[in-house]
Amino acid sequence: MTIGTPEEIKQLQKTKTIGIIGLGDMGLLYAQRFSEVGWHVVGCDREESYNQFKQSYGSQFEVMKNGHYVSRLSDYIIYSVEAENIDKIVATYGASTKVGAIVGGQTSCKSPEIAAFEKHLPQDVEIITVHSLHGPNVSTIGQPLVIINYRGSDESLKLVESLMSCLQSKHVYLTYQEHDRITADTQAVTHAAFLSMGLAWRNCHQYPWEAPKWTGGLENAKINISLRIYSNKYHVYAGVAITNPSAHAQITQYAKSCEEIFTLMIQSRKHELIERIMKAKQKVFGHLKKDHRLLLDDDLLEQYSLSNYPPGKRQPNSQLSLLAIVDSWSSLGIVPYDHIICSTPLFRILLGVTEYLFCTSGLLEDCLEVAVDNTDFRQDDLNFVLAAKEWSSTVSYGDYNLYRIRFEKTQKYFEHMFPEANKVGNEMIRMILKRVKDRE
Repeated sequence: MTIGTPEEIKQLQKTKTIGIIGLGDMGLLYAQRFSEVGWHVVGCDREESYNQFKQSYGSQFEVMKNGHYVSRLSDYIIYSVEAENIDKIVATYGASTKVGAIVGGQTSCKSPEIAAFEKHLPQDVEIITVHSLHGPNVSTIGQPLVIINYRGSDESLKLVESLMSCLQSKHVYLTYQEHDRITADTQAVTHAAFLSMGLAWRNCHQYPWEAPKWTGGLENAKINISLRIYSNKYHVYAGVAITNPSAHAQITQYAKSCEEIFTLMIQSRKHELIERIMKAKQKVFGHLKKDHRLLLDDDLLEQYSLSNYPPGKRQPNSQLSLLAIVDSWSSLGIVPYDHIICSTPLFRILLGVTEYLFCTSGLLEDCLEVAVDNTDFRQDDLNFVLAAKEWSSTVSYGDYNLYRIRFEKTQKYFEHMFPEANKVGNEMIRMILKRVKDRE
């Protein structure tokens, strides 16, 4: 990383203009943070929203009418738009790009973004794109920030690094192909699992924090992550799932793992189930040393409950959703630890939860016994399998509108709990990030 000295950054701030096209949650985060530390920032959203944004944010940075005005003024332009719209928006504003400028984007899948830049930008434009691997409500400090120098000089890269330094994130340097593969590996199954939980609870007309059977640290983590995902905008997850071919394969495999494991459960094929899950455990966690420090445990996660019930004994549960995650990683040859350097906070929670289930003596064996011999969660497991298959089919259709409808109906069902869930979730994330740092 070649971030300039404070004096060099101040000089750049005097001479360079930073443009943000798209003032959604992440676009606003960037615009506000950059302007706070002294960069000249110009930004725009939809033209019909110009007056609204100018009134709300005009005192923080310069709000422009549309992307043409941003493009012709800016030395570094960041397209902070939905992945499904990147080609259309770059086609609209790309020709107005300032001669010799640098252009990047914030989409979660870089292949269509790079294709749009190649197709619509002038040849004299440099391309250095970025991706902050976290949501807008998470502190940027210490989080992975991917920087992809697709077509840029060393001097231009230094400008981008200097600009991004105010976020205090960890810079990770990848190609766009590496980014998309790693993003799929760390996010596709994570999102599929917790989207499916929320959909299954909605289809069962359940609020899990109101039922005593959903007690215990593992359940707290699952509920908190699911609600956190549904509290965001649908395109954050649709972009990863639909535009990334690697994500398609993983979401399909996750639904397949759910169905096949559930089939072994209801057919009482205990030996085959145990053999399959233990094989997956060996492939995913077999490299860990005996003295490996677990990231999470049930007692710790007990602190982050949305329920009014007092902490009690963990309820017997097959943990089908978590069994299927590790089974799908195993089937796809994914070792999640390989990508921990550029993983999202939600992925780190998921990895901690699955690690705890699979690597705590006796816990996995108890779940496998419950999976076959205890029918208390059988209806819940059935609805979860159906939800996983529903999300898989939605992604395979590549239909953003269908994805949005399915997501927002579930979002509406849970929205009254989002303020409290985000508060609890933020505390849980802070604790886990501290644990990750301590373990490093």
